[in-house]
Amino acid sequence: MNTPEEFFENSSNFEFDKNEIQSRIASCKSYVEEGKLFAFHEFIEETIQICIEHEIIDDGLLLTEALLETAPYNSELWQYKGIFLNNIFEFELAYEAFNKALSLNPSDVETIINKSVSEENLGFLDEAEESLEKALSLDPNNEDALFSLGVLYERKEEFDISIYYLERTVEADPDYPEAWYELGYCYESVDELDKALYAYNKYLELEPYSATGLYNKGIVFLRKNEFTEATNCFELSIAIKEDFSSAWFNLGVATANQGNLTKALESFTKAAEIDPYDESAFFNIGQTYEDLENPGLAIENYTRAIDLDADYYEALLARGYCLYNLGKYDMALSDFSKAIQIADDSSAVSWFLEGSDEPVSKEDILNEETEPSIVILENTLENWSKLARFYLEKSDYENALMAFNKCLTFKSDDADVLYGLSKVKFALNKTDEAVEHLKSAFSFEPELKTRFEKEYPDIKSSKLYQKIVEEKK
Repeated sequence: MNTPEEFFENSSNFEFDKNEIQSRIASCKSYVEEGKLFAFHEFIEETIQICIEHEIIDDGLLLTEALLETAPYNSELWQYKGIFLNNIFEFELAYEAFNKALSLNPSDVETIINKSVSEENLGFLDEAEESLEKALSLDPNNEDALFSLGVLYERKEEFDISIYYLERTVEADPDYPEAWYELGYCYESVDELDKALYAYNKYLELEPYSATGLYNKGIVFLRKNEFTEATNCFELSIAIKEDFSSAWFNLGVATANQGNLTKALESFTKAAEIDPYDESAFFNIGQTYEDLENPGLAIENYTRAIDLDADYYEALLARGYCLYNLGKYDMALSDFSKAIQIADDSSAVSWFLEGSDEPVSKEDILNEETEPSIVILENTLENWSKLARFYLEKSDYENALMAFNKCLTFKSDDADVLYGLSKVKFALNKTDEAVEHLKSAFSFEPELKTRFEKEYPDIKSSKLYQKIVEEKK
């Protein structure tokens, strides 16, 4: 009768199926229980290697720890233990295991590279870099060390350096799919879109059924405004992975840009079905319904987006625009007001003023690269002042008060602001405060008195006004 070790001899050249691997593991466990570790050491170690290759973590770790009891100075076993621990995210324990392996064999390149994985995941980025540099000093063309350095710099968003190492990786091994994938991402990050496409194509030659590879290629085509090619990529990605919500979403973007609003709506709706917590999907559904001239359903989906993210100011602006066009001015102003307060600290948010009472187009509202004639709310005195006057003209005194008070945080002695604030306080029947603001405005800019008397011709007979004038003198 053949023993298991005889059946599996020359295992390095043998492809195991799942049942054969489990049979082999079961034999190894029985040897451990029977105390036959010395007799079957080589067979068990080969099984551990198979477990690493097939990511059979628990059994592999159990067998490794069992062998370490009889061979505590075996550096390879300590490395195996570290690999298994890395795979179950026990990075501190893995780090200790790799250090033990290196204390026994300091120049083992594979162990040094695996140790860098633990270091990177523990946040020891400088140490990880040192480890990989050491690995390269021992083996200058080691593709795994080059790749790991590339990914490390990619994580630090130092894309030029990352590209250098990833390019060296594919020079050392042109069939290294992960390196081509990361190269595509890095090229895209530095706006080298043609190079990104080349890298993703090389990756897809090696991994033709990668849904994410096709998706990333589609994103590059989107950025190049090549919407037909982008559509093809997203459709192929979805054919491989039907529940790929991001691919459905961007298929909607691509088809919308081709003018196929029906297909865009179907794609955005599918994305929302797969991920019902994706507020951007509902926002885009809303935009599509708006383009299809269905403001009711547009508002409904903008509302769902806002329900998911109360700070989604683009959705508030878009819903406000729809409400404004439906004549629901109070509701529109409420949305605009919320959006502007949320976007207070944003570097560039288009607002709805253009020196008149009318909002600009929705595209201008939502486009951050608007013409200079459009007011861009960059948290400046000028912009808040324009907004405050708009609210005042609309008799929206609470929001006018909010905007004028915001102006005072920029310049507390601005006469125009104080003058406007006094008008708001009068409207809110806060007479004492209104008088104080008016007095301050006159003191900073006496010419405002003439303007005030022209706007309120009956005011001259007011004893209160006469008192203000007398005190100013």
